[in-house]
Amino acid sequence: MSRLTINNVTKGFKNHPVLSDISFQTETGEILGIFGRNGSGKSTLLKILFGTLKPDTLNGFLDSEKYLPSKNVQLRNIAYLPQNNFLPKDIKVRNVVPLYFSNGDIQDKIFFDPRIAKIENQRIGTLSHGERRYLEILMISRLPHEFILLDEPFSMIEPLYQDAIKELLLSIKKDKGIILTDHYYFDVLQITDRNVLIKNGTTIQIRDKSDLVENGYISKLKVS
Repeated sequence: MSRLTINNVTKGFKNHPVLSDISFQTETGEILGIFGRNGSGKSTLLKILFGTLKPDTLNGFLDSEKYLPSKNVQLRNIAYLPQNNFLPKDIKVRNVVPLYFSNGDIQDKIFFDPRIAKIENQRIGTLSHGERRYLEILMISRLPHEFILLDEPFSMIEPLYQDAIKELLLSIKKDKGIILTDHYYFDVLQITDRNVLIKNGTTIQIRDKSDLVENGYISKLKVS
């Protein structure tokens, strides 16, 4: 088991502070959900954790070692799936997987997934949003990285694939630590072990929907 501890993340752009005191802890074997309204800094936080955006301050540890996001790529600590699709559209599924995985065993594990077997002869650009997102998450899950960051994995996904992605994430969490953000709070709460809300630049612990209502993230009408 590995534990990621993040304390006092701050980030501002020019004279506009976005994150003022973000702190949380997560570990392999669990899924952490991060909620927040548009502009609250969720994507900013994930980019900081991955190392593609420099924070103003960050005090973090991966187990007992100082956590340095800028070294993620070479250390293979954290993988990141952004909101935008990253796979080339004009290549067939059966040809795109070997571009990212040279290991035949890993390729087989991806191709033997029944949902991928159905689409392996299709070009990436012809896949539905759910099919493409499922493929991307499945590929990310086969990387050796201990932690996975997912930015809006359920957004605009057809219900069939929302359920498929939830099943996939639950099946891989025994070996991975998963941090995800999404506005589809119902789907997130179904699979997460712990949750936080980013509000006014800081983190608030969230237990259930009632905490999201109390902190103004969702209305009572939505809950009912």
